[in-house]
Amino acid sequence: MPLRTVRLHELRWPEVEAHLEDDDVALVPVGATEQHGRHLPLLVDTGWAEAASELAAKRENAVVAPVVPYGWSPHHMGYPGTVTLGAATLQAVIEDIGRSLIHHGFRRLIVVNGNRIANLQPLEIAAVRLTNRTGAYVAVADAGLIAREEVKALCALGGGGLDHAGEAESAFALHWAGPHVAMGEARRGAAPNEGGPASSSFAFPVELDPALGGNAASRFATPDEHRRRTAPDGSAGDPTPASAEKGRAMIEAVAANLARLIAEARATDVGDVRAGVPV
Repeated sequence: MPLRTVRLHELRWPEVEAHLEDDDVALVPVGATEQHGRHLPLLVDTGWAEAASELAAKRENAVVAPVVPYGWSPHHMGYPGTVTLGAATLQAVIEDIGRSLIHHGFRRLIVVNGNRIANLQPLEIAAVRLTNRTGAYVAVADAGLIAREEVKALCALGGGGLDHAGEAESAFALHWAGPHVAMGEARRGAAPNEGGPASSSFAFPVELDPALGGNAASRFATPDEHRRRTAPDGSAGDPTPASAEKGRAMIEAVAANLARLIAEARATDVGDVRAGVPV
C-alpha cells in the first residue's frame, strides 16, 4: 500500500509494522550545518539530502528516516554558525541509526549524503561495518556524485558550477530555501588551493575527489587556513548564473538516480540479517 507519508517520524508504529510486511528499504539522509558563503543559509547540505531522499522515496514508496543535520565540517569552523561532529562521532551516529532500523526489519539501507563528498569517509566506514556486522544491504549515495553529470549539464559554468556555494548549490538553495537566500550578496569567489605551498606540483582539494583531473594529494586545512584561503566570503566559483528553475531540475535529477538505486537495492539478494539494539 502507498505510505501516508514517507517520513518515518510522521508514521505511527503500526503503520511502520504494516509497511515492513511489504518492503524493507529505508533512506537515511545526512547533511551538515556549515557556511556556504555570504549569500546562502547554513542548511544547504542538509537540504540536498532531505529533498533528494523525500522525492525519491515518494517515487518508490520507501521510508525516509529523520535527517541528520550535522556532518563532518571541521574546516568550515572558521566561519560563524558552522557546527561539526567529529568523524568518529558521525560514524557512530550512522551505525546506531542503521542498527536501529535493521533491528526493526529494514534490511536495505541507503545513506544519502548531502554534504557533498565531505562526509563520505565516516559514512563509508559506517556502511562497511554495518554490512559486515549485520548482513544488511547498506549503500551510500552522495548527492554530489550520484547525478554529477546531469547536474553539471544544467550549469552554465559546466563543472565549474559544482564549486562550494557556487552555481549548483545556489540554484538548489533558491529552489529549496529561497526566502533564506540573499543573492544580492553573491559574488564570484576565488577557487582555493586547500593547503600546501603555492609551488607544490599537486592539487590539494578540501575533499579529495579522484574523478577530478590532475595529480592530487590529501591535506586538510585548519579552520583558520580555510578562512584565509576562501576570504572574504567562504565560497568558490561563481554563483551568479543560479536560478530556482535550475535548482528544481538539479534535485529532480539527483532524486531520479536515487530512485534507481532504491530499485537496485530491492533487486539485490540479501541473506540472514540481524542487529542488536544499540546500547
